[in-house]
Amino acid sequence: MSDYQVLTTVTTVTDDRTWLASLDGVHEAQTIPVDTSKLTAGTHYTAGTQNQPRHIIKSGIPLGKIAASGLYAPCNAAASDGTQVLAGLLIAETAFTPGSTKTAGALLWRGEVYASKLPGAFAPPAAANTTAFIHYR
Repeated sequence: MSDYQVLTTVTTVTDDRTWLASLDGVHEAQTIPVDTSKLTAGTHYTAGTQNQPRHIIKSGIPLGKIAASGLYAPCNAAASDGTQVLAGLLIAETAFTPGSTKTAGALLWRGEVYASKLPGAFAPPAAANTTAFIHYR
């Protein structure tokens, strides 16, 4: 006879959205696939712990779309794979399992943000290098 017990885990994440200047565009966020293999621990996400094993991608990460795969990855002005064009910002912190290659996220493609409060160093791109309608304060 086996003794099975159901285990339920609840994860609560509180977003740091101090970079949002207004709620404009938040409710029109687009669901996107994020390539987690392109993320760097400490820069793009907080690594999981023993008590909370999932990695947490920071909200406000600038993202571009990889042309070959259709997945989204951190925007990189020096790249030539499609991520050199800003598609938008990750609107909400997103958890993913270590070792997974992709996860779902929500893309803020229009809105108003404080560029200086985005996670990591970020310089707003020239109009030719973005498909997002973002106003920077």
